[in-house]
Amino acid sequence: MNRYRILVADDHEVVRHGLRVLLERHPQWAVCGEAASGDEAVAKSVELRPDLAILDIGMPGGNGFEAARKIVEANPSTKVLILSLYESEQLMREVLQSGARGYLLKSDASRFLVIAAEALRNGKTFFTPKYDHLMRPSSTRQEGAAKLPSVVSLTPREQEVVRLLGEGKSTREVAQKLNMAVKTAETHRAHIMHKLDLHSITDVVLYAVRNGLIPIAERVEETAPGTLDIAVGVEPVPVSTPE
Repeated sequence: MNRYRILVADDHEVVRHGLRVLLERHPQWAVCGEAASGDEAVAKSVELRPDLAILDIGMPGGNGFEAARKIVEANPSTKVLILSLYESEQLMREVLQSGARGYLLKSDASRFLVIAAEALRNGKTFFTPKYDHLMRPSSTRQEGAAKLPSVVSLTPREQEVVRLLGEGKSTREVAQKLNMAVKTAETHRAHIMHKLDLHSITDVVLYAVRNGLIPIAERVEETAPGTLDIAVGVEPVPVSTPE
C-alpha cells in the first residue's frame, strides 16, 4: 500500500512537531516535509507533491489561504486542510474559496486531526465540529449568513459536473473526467450556475456539500492514548510514548 504523504506548515516548530506525532501514529502515513511560512509551503508542495498539505492560516510569507490557492493551482491532486486559532462561518467560506476542503480549529486537533486527514484522503470534506452542521442539508441558516438555493432537480450529468467542480477540479479536468470537450464543460458550468443562481465556484462547492454531492465526514472522536493537545493560544507539549 502506498504511504499517505503529508506536508505540515506552521510557523511554530513545536506545533509542527505535535502535528507530526499525531499524524505518524497512523502506520501508513508519513510527514514528507515541513514548512514555516506560506511561501515555503508552496515551494515544498511543488517539490514534494504531497497527498495532503496541512496549513496554518496565520503564517508569515503568505498566509494559509494564499498558500492553499497556489498549491491547488500547481497540483490539484494535493488536498489542503486549513488549521486556525479562529472560528467563524466567513472563514469557512474563505477556506473553500482558497481551494482547501477542510477547516479545523487547533483546539480540536488532538481529537479530529486524523479524522480530518482521513476524510480528505477519501474525497470527503471536513469542517471543525462547531461549524460542520452549517454545511449539512438539514442546516438551519443563521440570520445574515450567505444564502444558497434550495435543492432543485439536476440531471445526472449536471450532478457529476457539480461534484467534480466541488472537489476542486478545473473546467478542463471536468472535461477530461467526463470525456467531453472543454467548451461543453464550460457550457455545463455556466448553465448550472444560472439554473441554481450561483455566482462563484465557492457557491458551487457549498451547494455540492450541502446537497450531498460531496460527502462530509462523520465525526467519531479520535481518543488514542498520548495524543497531544494543540489548544488555542497554547503550544503542544511533546508526549513520549512507549516503543
